[in-house]
Amino acid sequence: MRKLLFKSNYLFYIVVIVLFWSSSLKAKDKEDSKDIRVEIKEYISHHLKDSYDFSFFSYTKKSGEHVYVGIPLPVIIWDNGIKFFSSSKLKHGEDVAKVGSNYYKLEHGKIYKTDSKGTIFYDEKHHVTNYSPIDFSITKGVVSMLLIAFLMFSIFRNLAKSYRERGGLPKGIGRFLEPIIIYLRDDIAKPNIGEKKYASYMSFLLTVFFFIWFLNLLGLTPLGVNVTGNIAVTFGLALLTFLITNFTGTRDYWLHIFDPLGSSMKWSSKILLYIVLIPIELLGLIIKPFSLLIRLYANMQAGHIVIMSIIGLMFIFKSWIGSPLSFGLAFAIAIIELLVAFLQAYIFTMLSALYFGAAVEDHHHEDH
Repeated sequence: MRKLLFKSNYLFYIVVIVLFWSSSLKAKDKEDSKDIRVEIKEYISHHLKDSYDFSFFSYTKKSGEHVYVGIPLPVIIWDNGIKFFSSSKLKHGEDVAKVGSNYYKLEHGKIYKTDSKGTIFYDEKHHVTNYSPIDFSITKGVVSMLLIAFLMFSIFRNLAKSYRERGGLPKGIGRFLEPIIIYLRDDIAKPNIGEKKYASYMSFLLTVFFFIWFLNLLGLTPLGVNVTGNIAVTFGLALLTFLITNFTGTRDYWLHIFDPLGSSMKWSSKILLYIVLIPIELLGLIIKPFSLLIRLYANMQAGHIVIMSIIGLMFIFKSWIGSPLSFGLAFAIAIIELLVAFLQAYIFTMLSALYFGAAVEDHHHEDH
């Protein structure tokens, strides 16, 4: 027993000494660590935003020049006419792009008009006051969405072709996708919308599910794509659900909003209640799509922040204990994100089907 206690204490002291030694080494580089924290924070912020190129990696030459390796994308802006140029001219905001007789510079992820020296002016709140042209650029997010749209078109076109040629039997990737499509039809669309009306919504439900799922998976690749973590994208998807719900809603659906009590009470008795009930019902129309866009945006954004932050800890710890732990934890969370990618697409599709079902549900007319 004494030997066991002695060995336990011995191991404990070794761990304490190693940790103390690691912390003492880090204390020497305290100032460098602060710079690393700032750099990691800026890198995460840059990763979460859309950009004008696909950046793979960068390095600094002995002369101090930064070299960025990646794929530049076309910049399209309107400044007294359409102007085209490559994003490589902007050099991540470190250089000024000359287009004709005009000069442009990238500042905080946005293009501003400037002079040949790249002068940027700020107000007292540190907001840029330079003129910003109208931007129609094909950014990394746009390319990613076009890529996924083309991929989906190719996959489902080939799937439909295999059904025709093989008498309803899929082949290739269709064998993997068919159970998912059947599940979406039989366990999401039919129960929530109804046997008679579900078919009208299947094209949208299938498209939005696979679009979100594939984009989420693309976001887990080293390309640094964060499309579904962009609130403008999730807003567009939620807006489509909102428009389809309300434009396909039946008479009963709108009666439930503007006359929820039906014929159970006289109008003279209902007026005071409706002063409260109708605004609540109208507010519910907005809250439903708002919850869709915030849920998808927040979950995917948070996943990227957590993984990038944990990876950044490796450069802060600089020790043989902390760095492997950070890498292992980041890897484990990345595996969980694979499930989250599917889950968020499922939740968005399920809730959309619920809203469609509520809009076309057959009510008992005697209640109105």
